[in-house]
Amino acid sequence: MSQWITLLNKEILEMSRNFKWIWVPIVFILIAVTEPLTAYYMPQIIDSLGDLPEGAVIELPVPSAPEVLVASLNQYNTLGVLVIILTSMGIIAGERKSGVAGLILVKPVSYAAFVTAKWAGAMLLLWIAYFIGYLVSWYYVVILFEPIAFSDFIWSFLIYGIWLSFVLTITVFFNSFLKSPGAVGFISMAVVIVLSLFSSMFSRWFEWSPSVLPSYVSQFIINQEFPSDAWSAIILSVVGMIILLVGSIAVFRRRELA
Repeated sequence: MSQWITLLNKEILEMSRNFKWIWVPIVFILIAVTEPLTAYYMPQIIDSLGDLPEGAVIELPVPSAPEVLVASLNQYNTLGVLVIILTSMGIIAGERKSGVAGLILVKPVSYAAFVTAKWAGAMLLLWIAYFIGYLVSWYYVVILFEPIAFSDFIWSFLIYGIWLSFVLTITVFFNSFLKSPGAVGFISMAVVIVLSLFSSMFSRWFEWSPSVLPSYVSQFIINQEFPSDAWSAIILSVVGMIILLVGSIAVFRRRELA
């Protein structure tokens, strides 16, 4: 266990040196806070652009607070997923390519400890940055529009976070047998896009898909209740992450021993 803690501390220190603990939360804040600010100040933004007929009055429908919060979360399903993949596509592949992984594994370090420490460090960064960003978004929605229960914020935060964690675990899986961070990022993004497309096109057969979790969270925020298949999707997502993580360890061990 002490070996695993040492490896995790190494990951945390390395992310500090790369300033990830600073810029990743800032990016997550900017992604989330843009939607409520834009929705609230849209009439003023349009008016400031000018070129409107004299006496023209701009009347835009005011979105509800749940709709704005859902729109903020949807930004995480696009830009947020991209940031997750970009920040994690080299956590193992980069060290394998540079030879650092081989130097570490020469010591009595288990493959499981190496991979899971990488995964845990990236997961810690993800959840902290995601929580800060989503909390700021929820705060602005409450201030600018109307209150949303903090319990709703927590539930939506946790369940949406499972989908983001699934995306991160997919990226770690491809890290385990590819040495090019670029290839890892490209394939991971392609898999996420294909999974999301299939889930939306064939929703009847993909009701338990992890990629459906964002839509379930949106329904919860707006309707104040989860669909009946939400918990099945949550369970399948957690099981899928475990399978991907175990598979990552097995593939990484086989590649390094080869």
